[in-house]
Amino acid sequence: MPRLACLCVPLFPLAARLRSEPELRHEAVAVVEGQGDQARIVAASRRARQGGVRRGMTLSQARALLSGLVARGRDAEGERAAREALLEVAERFSPRVEDGGDGTVWADLGSLPSPGGHPEEEERTLAVALAAAAERIGLPARVGIAGSRLTARLAALAPGSPTVVPPGGDAAFLAPLPLARLAPELGLGAQLARWGLAAIGDFAALPAAEVAARLGEAGTRLHRLARGLDETPLVPREPPSELREGLELEWPLAALEPFLFVARTALERLCQRLEGSGLGCARLGLALRLEPEGHDERALALPAPTCEAKTLLTLVRLDLERRPPGGAVAAFVFTAWPGTPRAAQLSLFGPPDLSPERLATTLARLFALLGPGRVGSPHPLDAHRPEGFALLPYTPPSPPPTARPAPPARGLLAVRSLRPPLPLEVHTAPDGRPVELRPLAGEEAAGRPQLAGRVRIAAGPWQLEEGWWTDHPLGREYWDVELAGGTLCRLCRDPATGAWHADGIYD
Repeated sequence: MPRLACLCVPLFPLAARLRSEPELRHEAVAVVEGQGDQARIVAASRRARQGGVRRGMTLSQARALLSGLVARGRDAEGERAAREALLEVAERFSPRVEDGGDGTVWADLGSLPSPGGHPEEEERTLAVALAAAAERIGLPARVGIAGSRLTARLAALAPGSPTVVPPGGDAAFLAPLPLARLAPELGLGAQLARWGLAAIGDFAALPAAEVAARLGEAGTRLHRLARGLDETPLVPREPPSELREGLELEWPLAALEPFLFVARTALERLCQRLEGSGLGCARLGLALRLEPEGHDERALALPAPTCEAKTLLTLVRLDLERRPPGGAVAAFVFTAWPGTPRAAQLSLFGPPDLSPERLATTLARLFALLGPGRVGSPHPLDAHRPEGFALLPYTPPSPPPTARPAPPARGLLAVRSLRPPLPLEVHTAPDGRPVELRPLAGEEAAGRPQLAGRVRIAAGPWQLEEGWWTDHPLGREYWDVELAGGTLCRLCRDPATGAWHADGIYD
């Protein structure tokens, strides 16, 4: 037997706007559609309705009744994000979810495994959990569970929601409800009223053959709905590849700080949705609509998926400071491309792995401070140049299961590379061997080693050639030298320019 859950958000344009601007929740707010004198109320908050504001009024009529009314235009991007967030809530409870539009979502519960026991109590617990999950993302959803779409939707809108209609009880639930609730879009309500029918149950009691003869195919479908029968299949939605959150601003913002204040709440909503799906933001896009005209789009790649809004906001701040938009911002949209956060393997005896959340946050903050191309794990290139390396995404190795003593030294020397190489003045013998090192003027930088003195032993040169087939081939001569003071270092000479550098020190 099919079982459907309906999540319905009343006054959806208002709920989507209050989700974007939660500071207006306790104000008299009206959402309007249209411009100038043609702007009309499409949804109003409880305080506004208590002041006499009604749907369909013009904005001037509403403000004549309630001078303190806060008016906001419909926000298409905010409504789209709220609809996606509501669908994501339903997908946590069911693998098959359909978007019903206007803040309505259908979820198939018939495909869920039943643990047995008391199905009605289990469905009521599920309905309460659905409503609570929607409330946590800022959407006051009402929930109904029944065997057909119509019954589930009317159950959601009934007082005392969430409401669960027991299996086989759809017709009994619909029977006392007024006929106006029965598919008003078909336009048959007036004709049924002329027949003297007042409730859905009155219409359901009519013989099906007579209804078909008088009302045709539309009447037959309506008659089946009144009896709690609906064969319309659920059309599951395809989950999007990215998540979006944005806002159309009431007035353009030209300064950075006010924009970041508004953007922070959008990023928090975005991170909340990612965290609810067990994902992180691997790449963040920002699209700006500028005043009086123009667009600005940018994308920020992250070194590791993260769900920390503060870190993402820092990245946005640094990028906007580095490359300001060309005008005041009238609307913005954040797009997050999800990625799977790194999982940590727990250990019974050894030390634990690094926390994936903390690691992702630390990497993202370093990325924000240092910029792209400067955070990662260096790996040597398959090339002759000793300084060649590439930055790859950092994946820390798992700690050893137990502490192990350091292996005994084998008398090998390690080279501490100098990056960048240290320029030197080198005196050479007639055969080209270095015989004395002196620092160049102006190269006495703090923290840099000071290499000077006579060369006691010199070994080399070792020739290096790379890219000889290109327009800019690379040629070098390397020498290992021991200074009179005992320092061992590696020198490099460029044959093309004759310049000498200290490339490393042996420890």
